[in-house]
Order: sequence, then structure tokens, then C-alpha cells
Amino acid sequence: MAAKGFGASPRRSSYDVVIIGGAIMGSSTAWWLTQNPDFDGSILVLERDPSYAWCSTAHTNSCIRQQFSMELNIRMSQFTADFIRDLRANMGGDDRVPNLTVQNYGYLYLADSEGFADVLRANQQVQLAAGAETELLTADEIATRYPFYQLDDIVLGSINTRDEGYWDGGTLFEWFRRKAMEQGAEYVAAEVTGMTLNAAGTRVESVTLASGEVVSCGHLVNASGPRAARTAAMAGIDIPVEPRKRYTWVFTAENPINMDLPLTIDPSGVHVRQDGPTTYLAGSKGDPDPAADPSDFTMDHGLWENTAWPAIASRIPQFEAIRVINEWTGQYAYNLLDQNAILGPHTQVENFLFQNGFSGHGLQQSPAMGRGMSELITYGKYRTFDLSPFAYDRIAEGRPILERAVI
Repeated sequence: MAAKGFGASPRRSSYDVVIIGGAIMGSSTAWWLTQNPDFDGSILVLERDPSYAWCSTAHTNSCIRQQFSMELNIRMSQFTADFIRDLRANMGGDDRVPNLTVQNYGYLYLADSEGFADVLRANQQVQLAAGAETELLTADEIATRYPFYQLDDIVLGSINTRDEGYWDGGTLFEWFRRKAMEQGAEYVAAEVTGMTLNAAGTRVESVTLASGEVVSCGHLVNASGPRAARTAAMAGIDIPVEPRKRYTWVFTAENPINMDLPLTIDPSGVHVRQDGPTTYLAGSKGDPDPAADPSDFTMDHGLWENTAWPAIASRIPQFEAIRVINEWTGQYAYNLLDQNAILGPHTQVENFLFQNGFSGHGLQQSPAMGRGMSELITYGKYRTFDLSPFAYDRIAEGRPILERAVI
């Protein structure tokens, strides 16, 4: 039985746009296409898990930041903050759609070396030029503002509390999907198992579903998150994107902090932030951090005891006595080349469009990336943000773009 709003089978044999993956990135693209008066084509969104129980969108920590080192990444986060603030108007004034806000406790990067402090200083210059309000703080200034930290090893901190913190990404996803459906995008619960290219190998002519059904396509969008490389391989394409597990814990403290806790990025790589009035959320990558199977969401329970909690308690002594009340594993679609998105057409298979490799930035970048993809499909070029730095040619050439603020 198909999930609500999902068909069990495509209604047509051919679509102008077929999107593989119906979580936030695929749904953003579908919605932007449906609301563009210059696009009048048919859209099919194929989602293998219509419950969304195991997609990256469902396991996100739902944060947004402007503290990047690339101006384009900063601009996209700023666009998202503005977009969600006026979400109802941006979605046609529909009274059902709420406006969203960012809980602006900010990200606090902590540098424990002059080398990393220099990176924060250089990043701040880019951020200020782009209109962010990033402040650099000495250890003494951090202690004055946030007296609960242990800072003996800290050289410098960097924080921005404007449009930086937690937001309700799940609600944005829900409305991208619902409005796309209502405006004509067809969602089908189906898994793609193969693709057929033309004789020259320059176009994907059709996709084959697990049911055996074959659907022809004009454009094919790979929005399949951690499964991106598997999807690309069906077209004979190799991309350096692999699933990487990311672990999250929610906890209470016997001695809670009497103010909001910024999203604190400890030099150890562990991060921790306010989650609710009396709860906190911590996150960490694995140690080691190998590629995972895209269906593997098992917890590494030793990681909390041996790595995450000791780092947190060392940085915030008040968190020596805490109790974990929830935990989960999510997955990054991790771009091995440079931890930035791959967006736009393949250099040979011209109608195969990448929307992949966001490496943990996808939720906050989804409005801009969906809009950019819809422009590329409709007009053959980007019309607002120039997203061409994320093009596939850098992957083929092994030419990374530098983003020094990756968590």
C-alpha cells in the first residue's frame, strides 16, 4: 500500500523530469519547478522509502550557519534564512504554511592552535564581506560571555548569532513535498534498479523500476543522498560520494547551564548545543570514520563513553553528570573530493543531473540548490545564484574547491 500522497505506479510512461529521491533536495527541486511559470513539463519523483524513516533528512540535527569560508556557501545559508522567515508568502500565501525562525544561539568554533586561529581569522573576513556578523573572541572574552567553558587550551573563538543556530527543517521539507504534490508533481513509491542510455551514451533514455516498469525521461535528477554513487553507477558514472555515519545524542544535565548553549565545535571534532529548555544535543563522526552501507543505522555505543562524553565534560565541567535520553545514527552523503555539493549535468551523459555530495550541508542549502536545479532544467542556466563552482567537471578533473569550515 502506497504512503499518503504516493502512487504505487507511475501514471505515465514518459516524463519531462524524473527525480530519483524525494527527500528535501528532490522535493525542493520538484516544488521550484512546479511554481515556475516558465516550466510546464511533467515531473515524476521516485522515492524508495516513502515513510522517509531512513533518509538523511529525517536524521538531521537541523542547524544553519553562515560561518563558511566560501562566499557562495554563506550566501546560500542567508537565502535559506530569508526564505523560511517568509515561508508562507514564498509558498503563495497559503494560510496552512507557517513562517519559521532560527533560534540564534550561534555556532562557536574553538581554536586550540594558532594555525586554526588563523583559519578563523581568514574565514571571518570572507563572512563579514558577505554580510555575516561573525565575531572573533579571545579565551578571556569567551569566558566573560560564556563562563561555563574550560578554556585553558583555547587560543581563539569565532561566533555569529544572526541567522545561525537551530531551525525546523522538517517543516520546510514537509511543505516542499506537499506543495509539490498539490501543484502537479507525481510522487511514486518505487526503487530505481537500472537505466538505459542511448547508443551514443550521451543521454539516459529511461529508468527501470524494481517492479519491472520502464519510464522514459527528459531530464534525470540524482537526488538520492547517501545512495548517490549507486544511482550514478546505473548510468555508468562514478562519483566520489559515499555514506558516512554521523552519531547524535540528546541528554539532560544534573547541573544545567543557566543560559543558551551555542553550537560548540570542540577541537576534538565533537559538537554540542542547546536542544530544548532542559536538554542538549551532541554529535560526532565515528572514530575511525569509514564508508558505511546506506542501510546501516546502527549506533556505536562505545563512541559516547570513550570519545563524545569525555570531550564534552572536559570542555563544559557542568556536564560531568548527564543522562542520555535519546540517540540515533544518520548518514552524510560525503563528497570525498572536497565535501561540497556536486550540482548540474554530467560532462558526457548530458541529461543526467547531479544533486549530490552535500556532506552535511544539504538541509540548509536545499532552498537555493532546488531553485538552482529548477533554473538549470527550465532555462539551461542558473539565473540567480551562480552555482557553477559545484559543477561535475571539477570531479572529473580532480580539482577540489576549498571550503575550510566543514564539520
